[in-house]
Amino acid sequence: MKRRTIHLRRVVGVRGSRGAISQSLLGARTALFARITVSEHADKAVRAPIRLRARRGFVAASLVLVAFAGCARFHPQPLSPAGTAADFESRSLTNSNLRAFFETNHLSGEWPRQSWDMDTLALVAFYYHPDLAVARAEWARADAARITAGERPNPSVSVTPGFDSGIPGTPSPWLVPVTLDWPIETAGKRGKRIAQAGHLAEAARWNVVGTVWQVRSRVRIALVNVYAARETESLLAHQAMAQSNVVRLLEGQVAAGSASSYDATQTRVGLDTTRLAWQDVIGQYQQARVQLANALGVALRALDGVELSFAGLGQFPQELTQPEVRRQALLNRSDVRGALAEYAASQSALQLEIANQYPDLHLGPGYAWNAGSAGDSQWDLGLTLTLPVLNHNQGPAAEAEARRAQAAAHFLAVQANAIGEIDSALAGYNAALGQAATAKELLRHLRQRLDSVRAQEQAGEVDPLAAANAEVEFGTASQSRLAALIKAQQALGQLEDALQSPLEMPEAVLQGALKTPR
Repeated sequence: MKRRTIHLRRVVGVRGSRGAISQSLLGARTALFARITVSEHADKAVRAPIRLRARRGFVAASLVLVAFAGCARFHPQPLSPAGTAADFESRSLTNSNLRAFFETNHLSGEWPRQSWDMDTLALVAFYYHPDLAVARAEWARADAARITAGERPNPSVSVTPGFDSGIPGTPSPWLVPVTLDWPIETAGKRGKRIAQAGHLAEAARWNVVGTVWQVRSRVRIALVNVYAARETESLLAHQAMAQSNVVRLLEGQVAAGSASSYDATQTRVGLDTTRLAWQDVIGQYQQARVQLANALGVALRALDGVELSFAGLGQFPQELTQPEVRRQALLNRSDVRGALAEYAASQSALQLEIANQYPDLHLGPGYAWNAGSAGDSQWDLGLTLTLPVLNHNQGPAAEAEARRAQAAAHFLAVQANAIGEIDSALAGYNAALGQAATAKELLRHLRQRLDSVRAQEQAGEVDPLAAANAEVEFGTASQSRLAALIKAQQALGQLEDALQSPLEMPEAVLQGALKTPR
């Protein structure tokens, strides 16, 4: 308004008439409006690229935010040695989560259970044992690698702003070139990576299956050892009583002069030897309980008050010796199937390295604003291709081919080792069965002899010492028969481990063991 007033005064001073003043006023107003209009258009011309850049920046920022919205988040899970130790000590066979795991494996009934046999103890080990947790974690890692293998390479954006004050007529001296790099894989590399990762995940799964059998085998060995120690302790206790009776009768005869002191001394040495063996087997029983707790993955006190059932340890299945079971084992053992999956992975790795001979494409469209002249928009389309001139990926392909040959040799070695284990286990099992049958027959004969001697003692035909010696002899045979039975059970366990037969572990139980307990 001040500038208008000054201008009007100047006009009045020069023209001096009302008409001239009106014309001058009208001309000044028109000029003022013209200047304002030109100024507004100039402002719009300057603001238009700025708005365009702001809009593009907003779109770019939105795309970045959307891209990062799906990113993984880190959630710390610190490990406390004191906490994990306390958790281990709190493990029990009455856990409600353990009960849910049993129900998942189609094993229900009263809870807590009154007795625990081989099958139920194996499920406890499947739930608690850390070796299975490690194997499941390795399987999960290998399975997650399939996601990595299937990911497509992300495009990249390059923004290289510059400053040039010498561009004529430009409203802004800034140059904003933007280049996009979009990689395109060729020769089916992604599919081959996915296939390789799938085979490696399958190998990890078979490793879990093998760990399941190992955990079950350790539980069985520990349970057999507990049974052997408990039964041996009982037999040695009866043997010590029988030998004590013989010593008492012999010392009476020595006192009467009808027997030599040498015979009594020899009998007492035998009694002392039996007592030493009895004390030793008590320690073996405690060690067997510790071994069983370790096999289950629990602390020893978790077995306090637990009633163990040894039902089935006197049975020896004949189905495991059938030829079809052996043939299935040679094809479906976990280590055989795992080695086969590793060989398949090496095949895919070789295919991938052969595909790597063909270079990938990189599309590079670009845009530059204000490049060269004011407000200029320049579009570019780039194409990048690695020229296979100096090498054709021969080295990695040769290494992959060598690894495939190594995997094939490893598979043959694993299968040959399985054949040897199965044949050895079958031979040992058949021999142990024969020995157990002989010991059983010997014990039956000694039982008949003991009954006969006892009947003769009651009839007065033999003295009490003969009956006592027959009792000792029968106790010795009982220990031999127990040793043969334990040996046969150990041979059966080795045969089960060699065959990994579904007769001993149903498929439903195996699949339940593969799942991570909750």
